[in-house]
Amino acid sequence: MASPSKTDSQLIRPPAVAGMFYPSNPKELEASVHYYLTEAANKFEMPSSTAPKAIIAPHAGYVYSGLTAAAVYNRLLPAKDIIKRVIIMGPCHRVAVKGLALPSTEAFATPLGNVPLDMDAVASIIGLPQVEIFNDTHVEDHALEVHLPFLQKILTDFSIVPMIVGQASPEEVAEVLETLWGGPETLILISSDLSHYLSYDKARAMDDRTRQAIERLDPMALGDEQACGRHSIKGLMLMAREKGLSAITADVRNSGDTAGTKDRVVGYGSWYFTEDGDNKSTSKSDFGAATRELLSAHGQTLLHVGAAGILAHLTKTGPMRLSLKEFAKPLGEHAACFVTLNKAGQLRGCIGSIQAWRPLLTDVAENACKAAFKDHRFQKLTSKEIETGDITMSISVLSPQIPMSFSSEEDFLSQLQPGIDGIVLQEDKKRGVFLPVVWEQLPGPEKFLAHLKRKAGLKENYWSNSIQAWRYVTEGVSSKDLPADSPLWNSD
Repeated sequence: MASPSKTDSQLIRPPAVAGMFYPSNPKELEASVHYYLTEAANKFEMPSSTAPKAIIAPHAGYVYSGLTAAAVYNRLLPAKDIIKRVIIMGPCHRVAVKGLALPSTEAFATPLGNVPLDMDAVASIIGLPQVEIFNDTHVEDHALEVHLPFLQKILTDFSIVPMIVGQASPEEVAEVLETLWGGPETLILISSDLSHYLSYDKARAMDDRTRQAIERLDPMALGDEQACGRHSIKGLMLMAREKGLSAITADVRNSGDTAGTKDRVVGYGSWYFTEDGDNKSTSKSDFGAATRELLSAHGQTLLHVGAAGILAHLTKTGPMRLSLKEFAKPLGEHAACFVTLNKAGQLRGCIGSIQAWRPLLTDVAENACKAAFKDHRFQKLTSKEIETGDITMSISVLSPQIPMSFSSEEDFLSQLQPGIDGIVLQEDKKRGVFLPVVWEQLPGPEKFLAHLKRKAGLKENYWSNSIQAWRYVTEGVSSKDLPADSPLWNSD
């Protein structure tokens, strides 16, 4: 007996959240998408001449996350006639699934029309053990659907490979992406929101850590609470590292910035992945110039804040309370720093942050106190040592970390830039970090790497293909450069 054929209604997945997450009226929907794309074009840097290979975009209601999504969708304009297939991966919100689930339909409908599935692409991955056809998880989920009107407005003609991603390892996701990678005709779209239902300030801090993890292509730094689409993002990170792509932030904000209150917010971010190396946010020269300018203008302030924190502790008036509103705005931006204390030219304490997760001013104040009182290599700093005038302070501000690509230990060593690079080396859960200043004691790349391995808890002759590394640069300011009428340890 022949199997019954599907009806037209069974072949097309109807809209599930039209009229809720976005307008159900076609003209209103088109106007809404046009509005967000135009607003983003006015607010953010316009796209370059090349389109990204992959993007990450949020999937909330347009009133909440439409601008953030549009910031990255505008990046597709240079390839609007080239992109013919979009691989879409989004998290599961409704019916749980293990692995990656394709729908049983042949098209997705929106108020702007139907979007066909690429059935040849579907056939190429359906044999993978982590992939199945499971329509129930697609029926009411919004994670994929909300992106389609943007794609319909931007791209000329395209099909999709829509997948809901449940419990899946980064390697399982990466295997699917590798199979479907293709050329410039194929775009990869990862659907994800960021933190959920935190206070405004806590959400900003967590979402900034997520931004850094994505820019560094560091799957281990992406925790369970940081992004609902983390499984797909981690798989894309693996592929981006293998393919030599860079992740560039288009926009990060939350519902408290758009249409919601600030007591419980949801975070949104968008990123694009490209080979063209135009990431100004991670350019060493650009970052160095911007940080040098910041330290030139506000370096004295940072040094005095660090010293004031130490003095407050010693005089039992601490901890010092900082009001960011009383300081220049750049000092309230999130950045990472190391604070180093020296006594008569010898190291007396050094503590720092490797990731930017709080305002620079706060990072300086707290790291200064930790360098003085919590560096376990030294006794706690005393008032008497300060009174001698032998204690100096230097602050090193770190750039964003740039992932390194290398094929062997020899290749890695050949890429090191003595005196310039700070390096983060990671193998599984073992991690070692050296500031650029370490080159002064270890000027040769081989010795530098050997000691860095030891700091990470690895043997000096250890190497494996799974080792990861990131480079960064620092710009610094020292109390030695303070004018005579502005001494470091001024307690007034």
